[in-house]
Amino acid sequence: MSPSKTFPDWPASPAPAEFNRLHDEARCLALELRREAMEDFWRGADAAFAATLSPAQRSASRLAQRLARHRRSRPAPTP
Repeated sequence: MSPSKTFPDWPASPAPAEFNRLHDEARCLALELRREAMEDFWRGADAAFAATLSPAQRSASRLAQRLARHRRSRPAPTP
C-alpha cells in the first residue's frame, strides 16, 4: 500500500447525544432480551423437573402404600 493512497471515507460517528441515546436503547433492549431468556430457561427447567417429578411422586406414593399394607399385615409386637 503506497503512502499516497487514502482510506475510504468512514461514516461519521453520531453526535455524543445520539450515541448516548443509542447506547441506552441498546442496554434496555439487552436487559429485556436477557429477562425473556431467563424466563424461557426457567420455564423449560420447571417443565423438565415436573416431568421427572410426576413418576417419582407416583413411585413414592406406591411405596408408602405398600409399606402401610405390610405394617398392617404383620402381627403387633408383644411387650
